[in-house]
Amino acid sequence: MGSGSKTTCITIPEHVLTSSGRPMQRLGFGTAAYPLVTPEVTKRAILQAIELGYRHFDTAYIYGSEQPLGEAIMEAISLGLIKSRDELFITSKLWCSDAYGDLVLPAIHRSLQNLKLEYLDLYLIHWPLSLKRGLYEFGVRKEAIPPMDFVSVWTAMEECQRLGLTKSIGVSNFSCKKLADILAFAKIPPAVNQVEFNPLWNQKKLREFCNANGILVIGYSPLGASGTIWGSNKVLENEVLKEIADTKGKTVAQVCLRWAFEEGVGVIVKSFNGERMKQNLEIFDWSLSEEELKRIDQLPQGRGCTGEFLLDEHGTFKTVEEFWDGEV
Repeated sequence: MGSGSKTTCITIPEHVLTSSGRPMQRLGFGTAAYPLVTPEVTKRAILQAIELGYRHFDTAYIYGSEQPLGEAIMEAISLGLIKSRDELFITSKLWCSDAYGDLVLPAIHRSLQNLKLEYLDLYLIHWPLSLKRGLYEFGVRKEAIPPMDFVSVWTAMEECQRLGLTKSIGVSNFSCKKLADILAFAKIPPAVNQVEFNPLWNQKKLREFCNANGILVIGYSPLGASGTIWGSNKVLENEVLKEIADTKGKTVAQVCLRWAFEEGVGVIVKSFNGERMKQNLEIFDWSLSEEELKRIDQLPQGRGCTGEFLLDEHGTFKTVEEFWDGEV
């Protein structure tokens, strides 16, 4: 990797999850690639990331990246890049078609088998709805499916933690209202809510709710998910962010990641480009001024990932407003 010179390993600040006492790097490495890439490409990128100092990896059953991640972990150990799996923090997610009380345990076992691991550090409900059992694809079938039974699904998630199959449990893409629904009966509250988060969708209200309830917000698409089906270049081409980047002698991506770090959230970055993987780590030895933070704070807000592909006139959610409980 690189020109044969030894890669310097950057130390990434950590957050200790109260539910498990496990330290988690606040900058995690995402493995969802659009358009899809071969498992070999994914595995190579993960190995390079480990070499650079990334220790927090985010996958999901639906991404198809669990197996290459598992292989990369085994290879990293055999190459001596890490001593054991325990040095890593691994997150995976329960897909909507497994979001039924009786399918949660089989689903986590399948993910662990793919990853060749004995436990996850964090297991998340991927989206707050159930899809037709046994269908693993994005999008909704045109038949009515009752809303997710939060009680049975979350109870099964708690069982996963009790059995030691995962150290912590949480959710992804949940609104304040849906989090409140879970908190009302949960014996183990969600440790994390992983949501879209960037300067143009700063999730103020949701973060206040999560902070008040001891839930860590982890942001995905911190650069606006340019190149994905639903993402755009809006963040990377924002004039204010460009000006701040120029003043700092940094890239817009680095400004976005530093801002997220200063806002106190965890962030998942996804780049399989070696140079950008390095740049994404070069955000810890400088900071943004009060004035710069204020300018970013004043940027117009709009959700990028609306979840539209999960809407259906006969389904659980018919509109974007309904899906996010008006938090749009």
